[in-house]
Amino acid sequence: MADPVADLADALTVGGYRLGSLVARLTPAPIARGTLWFLAPGLALSQPDRRRMIERHLRRVNPALTGLALRRASQQAFDSYMRYWAESFRLPSLPKRYVDRMFTVDGFHHIEDGLALGKGVILALPHLGGWEWAGRWMTDRGHDLTVIVEPLEPPELFDWFVKLRTDLGMNVVPLGPRAVPAIGAALARNGVVCLLCDRDIGGGGVDVEFFGETTRLPAGPALLGLRTGAPVLPTGVYFTERIDGHHAVVRPPLALAREGGLRESVRVGTEALARELEGLIRRAPEQWHMFQPNWPSDPGWTSPDRPDGRI
Repeated sequence: MADPVADLADALTVGGYRLGSLVARLTPAPIARGTLWFLAPGLALSQPDRRRMIERHLRRVNPALTGLALRRASQQAFDSYMRYWAESFRLPSLPKRYVDRMFTVDGFHHIEDGLALGKGVILALPHLGGWEWAGRWMTDRGHDLTVIVEPLEPPELFDWFVKLRTDLGMNVVPLGPRAVPAIGAALARNGVVCLLCDRDIGGGGVDVEFFGETTRLPAGPALLGLRTGAPVLPTGVYFTERIDGHHAVVRPPLALAREGGLRESVRVGTEALARELEGLIRRAPEQWHMFQPNWPSDPGWTSPDRPDGRI
């Protein structure tokens, strides 16, 4: 039986994102950024649970953060998240030349070297900064880019986000049964696959130490790298001080090797990835958009594999 209240809430959610996208596209960047800075504190105050969660994560990155410094850093995380949405909304309407001018990158040769091997490349990213700007920049340069994304509710909202990213030139695949064959096909045609991998959403992850506490990170990047020979490149994308400015850092490929059984090799590879993710996040922890429970000690945390939350 249909739930009219839930249906109305879903419609308002989808409508809100569509309206935000329209406003962002019609508003000059300086005005849009100023408006977001004005609205972000209200967003943070209206979501105290998310503020407390991001404060927990920020202290994992930097245990010295306390008091006012911690509050300021958590507010910067909300500011960064608002900027992410505003710039993502505007991306489809921005000229290619402008996107290129506002983007810089260190280590792009690692992607080029990986593609020269002919086995595709896997970019392993944390939820950091404005990675979709980098995706647009890559597709503008002619790269075949496949992104694996978390399904959203309601389905209409997910479909809208898929269209947004498709308009940027990306091949968008939802996390689930379709993801593995889609990734295999992308790598087989020497494409670039983007995997957000600082949170185990789909289950089947690997127990690793991440910022000093054991949790689970996705096994996919290391497993795919071992099975296909595609280089796995830890990558971070950051906002810069310039309006619409973005900077990417592409790290050297993980040193993946079959040592013992496949399970142990994946664990070792995922541990190495965790160290790389820590380094990328420490460059700008206030741009890390991790507002959800991500460790067993976090309030509300449950393992994707076990409803009781144990690992």
